[in-house]
Amino acid sequence: MKFKSLLFSMAIALGFVACSEETTVFNEAEKLAALEVNQETLTNSIVFDNAGVLNVLEESKVSGKFSKEEDDLAGDYPLTLIAQVKPPTYNGNTKLAATHIAVDGDYAYVSYNTQFDTYAGAIDIIDVSDPHNPEVKSRLNYTNADINSITIKDGYVYAAGSVDAELSATALENSFVAKINVTGGSFNLNDITYGFQKGKAGTDVISFSNKVYATSGKEGTLTVYSTAGMKIEKQLEANDLLSVASHNDKLAVLDGDFGVTVYNQNLEKVSTIAIDTDLGIGTKKNMDFTDTKILVPEANKGVGVYNFASGEFIKYIPVSIHPDADASGDNVTNAISKNGDVVMIANGASGLCLAEEKNGDLTVFGIIDIEGSVNYVTTKGDYVFAASGTEGLQIIKLNRPSTSLETKCTGLEKYRGSSNLTVNTGEEKQYTGSKRFNSVISKGELLLCGSWTTRYSTTIEEDALFEMRGTYAMATNSRRSSLTIKKNATFRVEGNLYVYGDVILEEGATLEFLGEDSVVSVYGTVTKSATAEVTGKYRDARNKF
Repeated sequence: MKFKSLLFSMAIALGFVACSEETTVFNEAEKLAALEVNQETLTNSIVFDNAGVLNVLEESKVSGKFSKEEDDLAGDYPLTLIAQVKPPTYNGNTKLAATHIAVDGDYAYVSYNTQFDTYAGAIDIIDVSDPHNPEVKSRLNYTNADINSITIKDGYVYAAGSVDAELSATALENSFVAKINVTGGSFNLNDITYGFQKGKAGTDVISFSNKVYATSGKEGTLTVYSTAGMKIEKQLEANDLLSVASHNDKLAVLDGDFGVTVYNQNLEKVSTIAIDTDLGIGTKKNMDFTDTKILVPEANKGVGVYNFASGEFIKYIPVSIHPDADASGDNVTNAISKNGDVVMIANGASGLCLAEEKNGDLTVFGIIDIEGSVNYVTTKGDYVFAASGTEGLQIIKLNRPSTSLETKCTGLEKYRGSSNLTVNTGEEKQYTGSKRFNSVISKGELLLCGSWTTRYSTTIEEDALFEMRGTYAMATNSRRSSLTIKKNATFRVEGNLYVYGDVILEEGATLEFLGEDSVVSVYGTVTKSATAEVTGKYRDARNKF
């Protein structure tokens, strides 16, 4: 993700009131930032148009390229797109671009900027306590400032952004960090403090060891602020600081002109990792770590993997090019997020890549087929949050089986077969696993235990049985298909059922829920014969039954 040069105009009466040479308390928030007061705008920001089963594009063994061609075998990683949050607009119709995400407790905090000549930004607070039904609780619109990075600590949002100090009588530098109080999903505009640091643009901000660390791009600094009063405690000048990250008791700082410098908590240099990659002018990158390695986003080279202790280069994970991406586009690695043995890679116009760590080695599995240019990615638990430029925030569920579910599935055969699963009349099949199908048809008796997705239809033929324990999701809202339970057939569910399409229960059909905690969520319509039954205890998430 690139930042424009700082040419934007602000009125002289910006509203910053200097309290010291380093910190500004901003008491007239409405002049620079304003809360979105239209509840309909906030509500309509949540969209489910593309929600549903996600395709994962794997590399062709013949061409060596990533392809949308359907595989004959069922694939790993049954992912679903839960929802999107559309970005705010400025001047009524131009979308801002999602730049960064911080997830804390029940809330996701998303920052936005614009890549055009007009400067504007925003911060959203999104309630993700139920990720399947996110809610934008509050939105702070910046009328003339970009917000490029964000973090959250002890009830305060810290946002790194850009102003034009030359056109302001009170802004001390172009680059700033805003400390904004948040309570219960709402901004408190009576408690905002701004700190300024040398540099063209605030590129990154983190909280570490009870202090705030910010980087500020070209001709900028690594600046250390106290959290109490946003007083500058220390500044280290550098040529082009793009990112700061913490790992255990160390800080790693990425300089576009040099590479990575590792510091201890006293900002004493511990080691360096020289990188000669052209990371671009005014870009923003975000690093991550494994136990012993640092993962560095190196633009068109992909992910640079280095030993964190020694700085030794290990390998590159090249940018995985999406088949729909423009070859001359912004196909560059911007950010990395590790979650267990899965590593998510934000590859700009080539989207979101999924890599695996096995036996200490990182390899690409495939490209998650979502829209937008992915600027940033973070993960929490079973969820992935992707800042996808003008496509906004995208929330993805990994659908990994829980330990208790895996225990329940013990003893069953692992599924390794076709992506079009068919159980014929008279057959009885029982499988465990975590797979992506294209279609599922049961003409006999089928048991699936684990996590499963089906891109298209699911059909339980006349007098047949399909039992599912775990999670089962099918179709997408943009390409709806049907779950059809035919005459006298039974679909028995213990767990979570997500149908991004329609449910059809024919004469004598039964949809039976087992246990106390089953959930069904149908995004289409339910057509139920007079003699069909829906039995058991379940939560009807969308009130379709």
